[in-house]
Amino acid sequence: MSEMQQYVEDVLALVKRRDPDQKEFQDVVKEVLTSILPVLEKNPKYKANKILERIVEPERIVQFRVPWTDDKGEIHVNRGFRVQANSAIGPYKGGLRFHPSVNLSILKFLAFEQVFKNSLTTLPIGGGKGGSDFDPKGKSDAEVMRFCQSFMTELRRHIGSMVDTPAGDIGVGGREIGYLFGQYKRLQNEFDAAVLTGKGISYGGSLARTEATGYGLLYFTKAMVEAAGDTLQGKTVVVSGSGNVAIYAIEKAQEFGAKVVTCSDSNGYVYDPEGIDLALVKQIKEVERGRIKEYAERRPSATYTEGCRGVWSVKCDIAFPCATQGEINLDEAKTLIANGCKVLAEGANMPSTLEAIDYYLESKILFGPAKAANAGGVAVSALEMSQNSERLHWTFEEVDERLKGIMNTIFQNAKKRAEEYGVPGNLVAGANIHAFLHVADTMIAHGLV
Repeated sequence: MSEMQQYVEDVLALVKRRDPDQKEFQDVVKEVLTSILPVLEKNPKYKANKILERIVEPERIVQFRVPWTDDKGEIHVNRGFRVQANSAIGPYKGGLRFHPSVNLSILKFLAFEQVFKNSLTTLPIGGGKGGSDFDPKGKSDAEVMRFCQSFMTELRRHIGSMVDTPAGDIGVGGREIGYLFGQYKRLQNEFDAAVLTGKGISYGGSLARTEATGYGLLYFTKAMVEAAGDTLQGKTVVVSGSGNVAIYAIEKAQEFGAKVVTCSDSNGYVYDPEGIDLALVKQIKEVERGRIKEYAERRPSATYTEGCRGVWSVKCDIAFPCATQGEINLDEAKTLIANGCKVLAEGANMPSTLEAIDYYLESKILFGPAKAANAGGVAVSALEMSQNSERLHWTFEEVDERLKGIMNTIFQNAKKRAEEYGVPGNLVAGANIHAFLHVADTMIAHGLV
């Protein structure tokens, strides 16, 4: 074992010893640190400056209670979090997630991943993540509003347009962002539009923000596929999820001539061999806030299957996991590839287990890792901040064109770094290396901070 391999192993052991129950965080740290080994071998300065030890430790973690009252007058108490992971290249930037599964391990994993994803965008934003174990599903607008106001009453002490700028994530859409921003504005007595992104268009939001992650996923995939001498035209595509990322990935995939045959939610998935009727999905999920099984009830060509993981048994050329972390394990990865999948790009945050990712790389399929492929959302969030700072409002076409350029740049940089460090075609390593160099060199320039 080389000196740098031992260095990586020592830091991974340190993380495991300090946070033995935080498996999600341990996994993402292992994925990044093992893939940047070629950089460490060539540049001993990173070990000398203890960059790995510093980068795996968040700069700050805030945890707080969130009391709120339901419509019956009963008091509830949830936990709130904000993980401010790294501000070397700009203010902390990353979403807020409201979901019962939220805990510190998940938020540290997401914040760590966000540091490198944001670095890839080439925009001046650091990495953070936050949220609560509150579940907005089944709650009235008034209950969600009271929760958001209580949550922001504490969070506002730790954020600001030049400090930390949250956005939405799972469970935090336009409604929640509106309530959060309203409370921030009331308490701070200032209209600091850039403090939150994903806002409504009427109060500083950006056109194309809703579509950004899904569209960006397809721009990245298109660049990856075309670099390999192929196109998306006529390809059969399997998509998981039916939220913003999945819906707009389906929309752009269809625009590029692909045939999308599935989508899912947490209860199950639909398979439509004639191609997903996107207008119907939008009606059910965006307007009615219904369940995806209703699609099969209204679409004669579609079938519904209980259990969302079965979606990966559907034969396809291209797969887009767009639901949540850990949704594809090794067995499901093997099934996908055995059934002919040649391209997989991640729309969700780390939806594949480490074993699944290793299998993609061994199988030599085209693989777009989450931190690169789904960076479109945070990229347009940063563009929203730019518009707010300049008191400007760009057209949809202007934002979309910038998004397309950013995603193409992310692909080209990841491809170039993979080749430069002797792992051609490995975009996991390429993306991690490019992002790490940007962050680590800036940390060294800043001294011991």
